[in-house]
Parts: sequence; C-alpha cells; structure tokens
Amino acid sequence: MPDSRPILFFDSGVGGLSVLAPTQRLLPQAPIVYAADSAGYPYGTRSEAEIAGRVPALLGRLAERYHPRLIVIACNTASTIALPAVRAALDLPVVGTVPAIKPAAELSRTRVIGVLGTEATVRQPYVDDLATRFAADCRVLRHGSAALVALAEARLRGEEAEDDAYRAVLAGLLDQPDGERIDVIVNACTHFPLVADRLEAAAGRPVQFVDGGEGIARRVAHLLDGADWPDVAGEGTAVFTGADPAIALLRPALARLGLTQVKLL
Repeated sequence: MPDSRPILFFDSGVGGLSVLAPTQRLLPQAPIVYAADSAGYPYGTRSEAEIAGRVPALLGRLAERYHPRLIVIACNTASTIALPAVRAALDLPVVGTVPAIKPAAELSRTRVIGVLGTEATVRQPYVDDLATRFAADCRVLRHGSAALVALAEARLRGEEAEDDAYRAVLAGLLDQPDGERIDVIVNACTHFPLVADRLEAAAGRPVQFVDGGEGIARRVAHLLDGADWPDVAGEGTAVFTGADPAIALLRPALARLGLTQVKLL
C-alpha cells in the first residue's frame, strides 16, 4: 500500500514556499502539508525565548494532527533557535534550514560576503559558527530586515512594491564598511528568494544571491529515498495558526504549488 503520510513544511509565514517548490520538483508525488504560524508571524522580531518555546510545542500539535513522515522547518530563524529542541521532542526526521554561508564563501572572489536575514537570525551564535567554519578567510557582513519579509509576503498577495523599497533594504548591507566589495549575498530567510529578482535589480551592480532551498530539497529527497508514494499526487493542504483576511489573497500563490486546501489549526 502506498504511504500517504505527508511531508510537513513549517514557517512563520509563506517564505517556506521557496523550499517547498524545489522539493516538489524532486518528489512530485509526495503529499504535502504546509503550515504557516500566522498567529506568531513574524518570527524575526520576536525574542529567542518566545521562539524556543513556541516552535516545538506547535510542531508537536501539527505532528499529532497530520502524522508526517518528515518535517522541514523551512525557516532560518526557527531553525537556528529551536531545531535541537524540536528534534529532541519528536520521534521523526526533522530537516532544518540554515544560512548558505558555505556555498557563498565558495563562490566569492572578493572574499566579502553579505548575510541578509531577519534580525533574530543574523544575531545568532549559529551564524557566527558557520562563518568561522566555512568563511574564515572572508569578511562577513550582516543585516537583519523585517521590511523584506513583509515585502515578500505582500508580493505573494499580488502587491508589488517600488524598487526604492528593495534598495533601502540592500543599503543596510552595501553601505556598511567594505560593503562595496560584496559579490555574494546569502538570502538567510526563506522569504527572500521569493523576491530575489527584485533584489538583483535593486543592487545596481553584479551581485550573486544564494540560498539553501535546492540543498534542503536534495536532503529531503535523500532521506525519503525509496519511499512508496501515492500514484497520483493529491491536493496539498495549507494550514494557518490564526485567521487573517490576507490568507484569502494568498490562495492563488498557494494553489500554484498544489496547496488547494486551506485550513486553520
């Protein structure tokens, strides 16, 4: 019998869709539940203690309801703060999302890279450790932006912002000392690949943007290698933790990824 247990993707908002999309390309038959903690959004401006307490408890509830075969925490902020606690609490594979500092360092010619994330992510010791391990010979500049998270969410609702909004976000990196030497920027929030084209246009010069979406998808596919999927992909489900009028505006973007059922937790 095919195993109909889903892969559960989790984020504070809809940024995790940038991880879901490449995973679906590798595992097109996999049943999907996408959970957005809309009641807790945005995570980037919350304290570490709030996130560390909220995420494991919420994922425990979601695991009980949907019985996933694997969970993807498609959120850099939640992963860098709560991943160990989630893995300790749940008896199933949990894949986290971490800033793609290693590939950025491998690509950089100037040896100056930028890390663009949420305020909570860029201040984490985990990011310090990644920089030390994989970019020791680079200058690593960081900037946290809640505004860019909001811009990405708005774009999925069909609301496009002016270029100046993106230039203002990038100025937080590029206007720092040595910022003019940045040649690679890590999109260290899963929301940001959703607006990568706008960021590239706003940069005003050649800058390469990298993220971990494809790597996470490959990791998920590897862990689920040999899984017996249903013959035909069913309707995916999007779950929100809080009612919000904006959810209705997200339905077309969700439907493009097969998330045709929308529910509240």
